Amino acid sequence: MNRHWLKNYPEGVAHDIDTEQFSSLNQLLEDSFKRHAAKPFSVCMDCWMSYGKLDELSSALGAWLQSLGLEPGARVAIMLPNVPQFSVTMAAVLRAGYTCVNVNPLYTARELEHQLKDSGATAIVILENFACTLADVIERTPVKHVVMASMGDLLGFWYGQWLTFAVRHLAKLVPAYKLPLGDGRAVTPFSLAIAQGSRLHLKPAHSNLDSIAFLQYTGGTTGLSKGAVLTHRNIVAAVLQAEAWFTPALKKIGDVSRTNNIAALPLYHIFALTLSLLTMRWGAHLTLIPNPRDFGNFITVLKKRPFHMLPAVNTLFNALLQHPQFKTVDFSDLCVSQAGGMAASEGTARHWQEVTGCAMVEGWGMSETCAIGTNNPVNTEAFTGTIGLPLPSIEIDIKDDDGNSLGIGESGEICIKGPQVMVGYYRQPEENKKAFTSDGFMRTGDIGIMDTNGYTKIIDRKKDMIIVSGFNVFPNELENVISLCPGVVECAAIGVVDKSQGEAIKVFVVKNDSTLTEEDVSAYCKQHLTGYKRPKYIEFRDDLPKTNVGKILRRELRTPV
Repeated sequence: MNRHWLKNYPEGVAHDIDTEQFSSLNQLLEDSFKRHAAKPFSVCMDCWMSYGKLDELSSALGAWLQSLGLEPGARVAIMLPNVPQFSVTMAAVLRAGYTCVNVNPLYTARELEHQLKDSGATAIVILENFACTLADVIERTPVKHVVMASMGDLLGFWYGQWLTFAVRHLAKLVPAYKLPLGDGRAVTPFSLAIAQGSRLHLKPAHSNLDSIAFLQYTGGTTGLSKGAVLTHRNIVAAVLQAEAWFTPALKKIGDVSRTNNIAALPLYHIFALTLSLLTMRWGAHLTLIPNPRDFGNFITVLKKRPFHMLPAVNTLFNALLQHPQFKTVDFSDLCVSQAGGMAASEGTARHWQEVTGCAMVEGWGMSETCAIGTNNPVNTEAFTGTIGLPLPSIEIDIKDDDGNSLGIGESGEICIKGPQVMVGYYRQPEENKKAFTSDGFMRTGDIGIMDTNGYTKIIDRKKDMIIVSGFNVFPNELENVISLCPGVVECAAIGVVDKSQGEAIKVFVVKNDSTLTEEDVSAYCKQHLTGYKRPKYIEFRDDLPKTNVGKILRRELRTPV
């Protein structure tokens, strides 16, 4: 393939990366742990953890997991928010030779049961706040070993003890639960597993680049979630691709190991997970935000020390901008405002740059691609409205439904090939047949157009397309336009059944101007959208339904209240 986009790469960005420089993801991690042992890795609630401590704790927990006699490659579920226990557990599972299964802590019992059964996880590390959900389903899953973490486990003895007490007894954030211990099940406190493991020796894992590192479950917004099989090679490639792309943005810092990356997005999600691994590669540090929805506290944390990278989804950027204290933050050290996970709107991007002085850089990826796919150059000075260029060692092809390549400027399905693309879906042979083309590209389900410079613009997801009187209407386009209407905070567009048109457009709007009316929004749409793209129905809402990562759930808006 003629990678014509390479001519527009920023200076200093390699065209390709070499995954073979590491024998596994474990080698990459352990190399970072040793080289940066004395440097800080994370800070959470003002409690710091060094790389040396991360090495020590993950080695101990990994040795303890090995003492359970789990088979090589066994699946270990991780059901933790953004607390220090997450990275310790992730590194422990990998270093012990097992597979990480990241679980959303806010899953319902039904969702949790599905993921534990589908993955075959035999062990789980979980925060006690969510143990009641596990208690409801554990007897119907293969889980035999439960490691129970509390909020204060790694936050210092006195502060940690107080915080755990406060979470349990003052805030009452730990619902009562009773885990059935029959059938060989056991529950071990996180701190006890670490203590016991510290007296054991971590045996070298026999993982290689083709071993499975993660079963990363898709968001499940259209049905039961599927586990994307991500190998050590996939993850190593993603880290090296991100390193090649983002390092030039941090030139003004000098030493990238001084970088402070904000971890507000949940680490169980592929976007934040990959950026956390990039942080380890750099020897930089993460500022962990356990509850980003507490915007007042989030902003207080941002004001405490310089920060350099802030990855977020559009709705999080927007929510921060709406907070009255956000403008009091010092943004002088902010180098990268990375948008991903959902389409970024021009209105939010424009406002963000006005307030912070830092352009929002939009990228695109999926769980199936380790969050790495395309990105705008990090030296971008303004929002482009595209998802940027393919990253090193990645090919993007726009194809029709039959798998034929389309020309520049033609609309079709975005298909991707690269070393970071998943092997396939776990135990889903039929889905895998549909997921890949005959020439090895993965179908993404996103409709896009590539221009002569190699920049791709997403029009929309196939399944979200609205057909009005035979015309295709893409919700992202409508939402991007309407987001620029004065008084609109955010919006979402769906198709509803209409006898005369087949489908009509309905838009849900969240406003920050009480005087804004349906007529105002209609007039704005009439000015900026052609006739068949204008919404027939407009409904104001106080908020929009979202996933825990912040993606707007259009399917919930389609369901009548």
